Amino acid sequence: MENKVLAKVGNYEITDAEIAFMLQSLNPQVASQFIGPEGEERLLQEIINQKLLLCEAVESKFEENEDFIEEFAKLKENFLSQYSVKKILGAVTVSDEEAKEFYEANPNLFVTPAQIRASHILVAEEDKANELYAKIQSGESFEELAIDNSTCPSGVNGGDLNFFSKGQMVPEFEDVAYTLEIGQISEPVKTQFGYHIIKLTEKNEDQQHSFEEVLPNIIQNLTAQKQNETYFAHIEALRTKYTIEQL
Repeated sequence: MENKVLAKVGNYEITDAEIAFMLQSLNPQVASQFIGPEGEERLLQEIINQKLLLCEAVESKFEENEDFIEEFAKLKENFLSQYSVKKILGAVTVSDEEAKEFYEANPNLFVTPAQIRASHILVAEEDKANELYAKIQSGESFEELAIDNSTCPSGVNGGDLNFFSKGQMVPEFEDVAYTLEIGQISEPVKTQFGYHIIKLTEKNEDQQHSFEEVLPNIIQNLTAQKQNETYFAHIEALRTKYTIEQL
């Protein structure tokens, strides 16, 4: 990309590369305020302001001040430490072969658990639940009865609870729901919330994700793990190399 000069302040040039660098260095939430032509113009004006202050600092020879020299030395130490960390972590890589080995050793980590989709009608009283169940058995619409009678917010959608996996519902509800066949409707089931009439609408079996699907995530996770191990191993080595005296 061409390093276009956007402004000049004294002896300093401001380029589009500097704008891009500034955006990358900002917190993403803050950076989002400078997206687009208007935002980039605001950011340019802020950089111009900084260059003006730089011009003044150079003219005033602030860099010769003793307090500046001390502060700059501390900043330099901190920057060197962070740069060292960057070099250590940047050298860590994970090959596709390593990722494949991890995938084959841990296939259970890459399975989407079986899910079912169910609808229900929830009422407070057992007699009401039995009455509604009888109406369903006589041919009345489950969905319409849910809309008219269910006390659950899902009632407006005919009782639809969408997909869920084991452990997401209370045990009494779940134990019955997972025994139903698609289209089958349960007798009233009591839980802490009241009485449910459950209708199973869909089933998804366990889904094993392919290596290609999960490769980016494996690379990311293994890289983070290796970086952590590499960092602490390097620190331990440095602890034996340099003298540490805690006062």
